[in-house]
Amino acid sequence: MKTVVIGLGVQGRKRKAIAATDWVATIDPVNPDANFKTIEEVPLSSYDSALVCTPDGAKPAVLTYLLSKGKHVLVEKPMLCDDSESIRRLDALAKENGAACYTAYNHRFEPHIAAIKKIIDSGRLGRVYKAAFFYGNGTACDVRNSAWRDKGMGVLSDLGSHMLDMALFLFGCFESRFQLLSCNCFENQAPDHVLFGTPGDPMLITMEGTLLSWRNTFHLDIFAERGSAHIDCLCKWGPSTLTVRTRMLPSGKPVEERSVLEQPDPTWAMEYAYFKTLCAERGRNLENDVWINDTLNRLAEMRSSLK
Repeated sequence: MKTVVIGLGVQGRKRKAIAATDWVATIDPVNPDANFKTIEEVPLSSYDSALVCTPDGAKPAVLTYLLSKGKHVLVEKPMLCDDSESIRRLDALAKENGAACYTAYNHRFEPHIAAIKKIIDSGRLGRVYKAAFFYGNGTACDVRNSAWRDKGMGVLSDLGSHMLDMALFLFGCFESRFQLLSCNCFENQAPDHVLFGTPGDPMLITMEGTLLSWRNTFHLDIFAERGSAHIDCLCKWGPSTLTVRTRMLPSGKPVEERSVLEQPDPTWAMEYAYFKTLCAERGRNLENDVWINDTLNRLAEMRSSLK
């Protein structure tokens, strides 16, 4: 498969490295290292797919062009639009032209997150009562100094979209609507700390994201009828630990299993391999983006009531 990388920033350079011998050109309007300034300059016969790593506002137009030409697309998360009909139109365009369209949420390939999904799906934990997500990094200054990142929803769309997708991956579609509990701009123009969650029916979910965690941190705690499961850290910041506890009744010290991984981040290569499979199958995941986009837009609207 011949692929182009659109947007030669931090993410674009990562995608280019993972694509290895598949990539044939890079596109960026301002980076002098890129081969082209616009995707329209690239001969259509020279590539089959594109890895879109542009700022959020540029994505819809770039995807419309690519999908209308029948090119397969991996686009960096989040896929945001003012209204979700725009995302549905992109999905229809991909289907009409036989193109794969995949929004990249690489944490689905995190080994311990994938392991927890298997545990939940097996029924081993029984009914899940609560899931608490915490995702923090220390990139407030980098975001503030960016030409385009310190605006809009800020950390709500950046890390919040990851947590929403993880919840969708682990638990499926939600009936309950998420509520915004706290949203702060401590150092940045756009929110750099956010807390939101569901009211607890059918389960309580809390999600906290921040750009002010000076040690990059991820935690996931799931409490359920027959036990609990806990992730401490992602592989990219490792070591990553998965702890699974089996509840003892009527009460007592639970049986505990622990797995520790200390390895390079495997998710980017696994996700790219998955994307290539989707290209062969003409697969799409934009329905997930409709739900994530609707949820983020509702949460953003709630900001004014918290001020």
